[in-house]
Amino acid sequence: MPIDATSRREFLAGSAASVAAISMGGQAKASSDSAKVNVLYIHSHDSGRFLKPYGYNVPTPNLARLAREGVLFRQMHAAAPTCSPSRAALLTGLCPHRNGMLGLAHLGWSLNDYSQVIIHPLHAQGYHTVLAGLQHIAQDSAQIGYDELIPHRSNHAADVVPGAVRFLRNAPQQPFFLDVGFFETHRAYPQPVDNPDYIQPPPLIPDTPETRRDMAGFHASARVLDGAVGAVLEALDAAGLAQNTLVISTTDHGIAFPEMKCCLRDGGTGISLMMRGPGIFSGGKVCDALLSNIDVYPTLCDYLGISQPEWLEGKSFLPILAGTQAEIHDEIFSEVTFHAAYEPKRSVRSRRWKYIRHFDGRSTAVLANCDDGLSKTLWIENGWQTEPLIRQEELYDLVFDPMEHNNLVGQKQAVAPLAEMRSKLDSWMKRTQDPLLHGPVPLVPGGRILDPNAVDPNELELQRHRGSNAMAKPN
Repeated sequence: MPIDATSRREFLAGSAASVAAISMGGQAKASSDSAKVNVLYIHSHDSGRFLKPYGYNVPTPNLARLAREGVLFRQMHAAAPTCSPSRAALLTGLCPHRNGMLGLAHLGWSLNDYSQVIIHPLHAQGYHTVLAGLQHIAQDSAQIGYDELIPHRSNHAADVVPGAVRFLRNAPQQPFFLDVGFFETHRAYPQPVDNPDYIQPPPLIPDTPETRRDMAGFHASARVLDGAVGAVLEALDAAGLAQNTLVISTTDHGIAFPEMKCCLRDGGTGISLMMRGPGIFSGGKVCDALLSNIDVYPTLCDYLGISQPEWLEGKSFLPILAGTQAEIHDEIFSEVTFHAAYEPKRSVRSRRWKYIRHFDGRSTAVLANCDDGLSKTLWIENGWQTEPLIRQEELYDLVFDPMEHNNLVGQKQAVAPLAEMRSKLDSWMKRTQDPLLHGPVPLVPGGRILDPNAVDPNELELQRHRGSNAMAKPN
């Protein structure tokens, strides 16, 4: 649903603060009043970094090509390893507990203010904003404020690609912001097309016939995703728009395997990001700086020459790409509050250390927050429901323990870093007014959630179909 021009001007005037331009020899700012750069934002579901550009043997040649032609970010992390909160963080430049998206949009959560979504300052600069496919930050896509919603039967790539391709080939009004969202690589996976005998499961998962078949299903879904990305990029080329378009390709969080999606270790927060566009986002570069996806919004503002809204928490990473700074963060933060079930936890990560704090007092895993699949079944059959958890705090040395297995809390050599990371997390929670500081977070009015002791996240849909109102509240 379009927002009128007057309200857009009032929004920008009331919320944007002037930001000093970054001097980078003219390379970083790719736009001008006469030729503004288009933006193509492509995002997948539950892909983490298990893609060919990151060294995994997952068949994604189109994403690999995008990385070779642009910039590959190897240490990008999600502000939340859950679907709606992560997407909302990228699109608002705010952590989830500040933008309001503390849980999943289809379960009742929403943004506090949809005018904070990045499309609104773009509107004020003359951009035509378009949504094709998945968004997952509102129950009704019209609520977000896109100028155009391309109809589609489902959020699967086969139903999303035709509309996106049609838009690009039909001489679109420029400049444009085209948001293309795919359901892939979310479970349930399609039938494998690669032989599971020659596929390696994720490092956190045991290598068995079941887990290899499970990962083969992910490979099949990644093939579909990559083919869809390739079709959209081909349409961009065919329309003669590639040279004046910034392509952003990313995902929301880690893959849907145990201890990854919805987990605050790197397997959950680590995400892909590739950006290709005129000037500084070209040439096949790799960025190893520690970043959060809340940094994408301010970076896009600086690149397009738009004033950054005053509420942004993230920082532009253009200085890193220009070589004037090595890092923009000493640490980054991530969080979970609600997913299928309530599981409040927060984390802070530096180059050396990862600190995680849990707020629910549980001693066993919240299984409902792990999607069903062969790997989850294997874990459950071997006692995952009763396996004791590392609680209430976790501290990992990411140099000597990159897989985050050896919790250092309580060990003498970790006293100093533990105190430092605790302090960093406390300061951030206070600075951002985290509601967990005041106790358990209540369920949003009208929201739906499972009991933390539930096992199957699909029970939410079963309850909806039964018309049940007996949804458990946070403990």
